[in-house]
Amino acid sequence: MRHGIAHRKLGRNPGHRKALLRNMMNALVRSERIETTIAKAKEVRKLADRLITLGKKDNTHARRRAFSLLSDKRNTEKIFDTLSTRFAGREGGYTRIVRTGYRAGDGSEMAILEYLPAEEKATKPKKGKKKKGKAAADKTKPKTDSTAVDKPPKKTKKATARKPSPPGDRKEPSEGEKGKPVRRRRKKEEPE
Repeated sequence: MRHGIAHRKLGRNPGHRKALLRNMMNALVRSERIETTIAKAKEVRKLADRLITLGKKDNTHARRRAFSLLSDKRNTEKIFDTLSTRFAGREGGYTRIVRTGYRAGDGSEMAILEYLPAEEKATKPKKGKKKKGKAAADKTKPKTDSTAVDKPPKKTKKATARKPSPPGDRKEPSEGEKGKPVRRRRKKEEPE
């Protein structure tokens, strides 16, 4: 049985896997959005959320730990300056994975891994004030008796004269259709 599985191996030896995840984390911090396979996205997500948690602590030890994960000074600064302030009011779940379909080459399921955008605070409408709309306009109109209201007459379709098709334009039945009865439209008789 497979007990105590800590992570996905991603078909790589430990050094290659560590380098892959480091490069993907750097790309995610730099552009805040990457497209990769589902398995890789789920592995990078763990580390990306850990980086934001370190960024919220903002002490020397947290900075050194973040730099050891990224090995990139600019990206480390970005985590502590912009990304950690964006998620100051959040307790976790800083990233999302959006599945995008299957890769054409090998059929792997692809996904977009991205940091969530900054939350916009919803403004609450003030109490007592309502927007004037259709309901408010209906209240101002005088009410009339529904039986006395004149309804507009119904529209009727005008009869259009059809042009007869020329005799040479008619299609002769093929050999398979010769025994079948031919249905033709009757001409409407116009009242005199």
